[in-house]
Amino acid sequence: MPDKPDIDYPCTWVYKVIGEDTQVLQEVIVTACAPTEVAISHSHSSSGGKYHSLNAKLTVEDEKTRLQIYELLKQHPAVKVVL
Repeated sequence: MPDKPDIDYPCTWVYKVIGEDTQVLQEVIVTACAPTEVAISHSHSSSGGKYHSLNAKLTVEDEKTRLQIYELLKQHPAVKVVL
């Protein structure tokens, strides 16, 4: 098992969230990150235009919060992949 990353908190963290509907993805990101303010930007669209990736940049206070947001994003049906 790989070593845990050495992260100094609080820190700026970026999640890459991939799915089909950018509007729904934005709503999912804002809800998962609440009450922390998050900056959402478009990252990439697939060649066929079916999938889109958004970057969600925010400050996380601790590892628990970082992992909790990741799990909330990952579990949502509109989200295909979270990086």
